Amino acid sequence: MNIEQARFNMIEQQIRPWDVLNLGVLELLAIVKREDFVPPAHRALAFVDTEVPLPGGQCMLAPKVEARLLQELDVHKHERVLEIGAGSGYMAALLAHKAQQVTSFEIDASLARFATANLKRAGVMNASVVQADGAGGLAGDGPFDVIVLSGSVAEVPQALLAQLKVGGRMVAIVGFEPVMRAVLVTRTGDPGLERRVLFDTVAQRLQGFPEPTRFHF
Repeated sequence: MNIEQARFNMIEQQIRPWDVLNLGVLELLAIVKREDFVPPAHRALAFVDTEVPLPGGQCMLAPKVEARLLQELDVHKHERVLEIGAGSGYMAALLAHKAQQVTSFEIDASLARFATANLKRAGVMNASVVQADGAGGLAGDGPFDVIVLSGSVAEVPQALLAQLKVGGRMVAIVGFEPVMRAVLVTRTGDPGLERRVLFDTVAQRLQGFPEPTRFHF
């Protein structure tokens, strides 16, 4: 496989058509080597428009979803980011190139080790992986400028919204199969919040978050 051609095709054929037109994001996708964050057994899927399997039954988000979320967050160099669901560490690496500091929670111990090793090998020094349940966030170290949920939840977690600075943004994929929605929530004040639906998608559940009943009587 011609790696660079496959990367180019991913950007031009999957990601640009999904309204990812920010040049900074597109350049970053060419720089951060996605294949280095994919398990060796699935490296052929690194640039395919699909979720990539990870140890522990987890998976990486599809490339176009990662790229679109990154674009919508509009992260700046002075900002601190909290990610829930480190997975392979790839999203943390992308965020770290744009942010001051990234703290990424991963509940699965083997995945936390995998992500840590990938970030170290890629030379990403301003992102760290914490092996713990991140559903409650990191209140003692907040508030944060940006919070990223790299997986789906039944509803936007209030505990994490409380850890957003004024002007801070959170992205999450919310809802139930077969249709979920990626949403961007911006804290406009205390307690003001603005919510915007970005696109429809489906993503694997993050562990540790409650599953309220879908039916109300």
